Amino acid sequence: MAQKYEITVKNMEVTDRIKEYVQKKISRLDRMLTDIDDARVDLAYIKSARSAADRQVAQITIRGKGYILRTEERDADLFAAFDVALDKMQRQIERYKGKRNRGRGDGTSAAEVVPEAPAEEEPRVSSIVRRKSFTLVPMDENEAIEQMALLEHEDFFVFYNVTTNAINILYKRHDGNYGIIEPRIG
Repeated sequence: MAQKYEITVKNMEVTDRIKEYVQKKISRLDRMLTDIDDARVDLAYIKSARSAADRQVAQITIRGKGYILRTEERDADLFAAFDVALDKMQRQIERYKGKRNRGRGDGTSAAEVVPEAPAEEEPRVSSIVRRKSFTLVPMDENEAIEQMALLEHEDFFVFYNVTTNAINILYKRHDGNYGIIEPRIG
């Protein structure tokens, strides 16, 4: 892969065989999507899984300008889990490329419309056990629904709405429809 590429493992060791296999297979993604900034493969052995068939976990995450695609698969065999996750990723890339090529309408990218704001560091609070940061990519509500599906997020998705020029939270309702939270500073 021409860009940054990383394998991380949990509760197991990476053998040369695993490393070569993953490297050989993951390089296919670079041919499908040329603007990948980095790719990450997380492999894990979960002892406490209910079923022995779910103990080997392979997760693939790729990041590029304006998108994050992620797949995860479980199997009794690590190689089989990785292969199925890779197949899912290839389908996601095809779906993403098809949606991306339809265009925005007026030809201007949303990244050109919104100026970047410098990130401010927040003070640490002892009750926060995990902190996650990400770059908000400007998009409309339909694109947010598509990204939520591509990431396989089931609860919510935070995005910068180009229509309202504000940060919104998209969530899936119990009836299968979507809702949007539009925060305001009071």
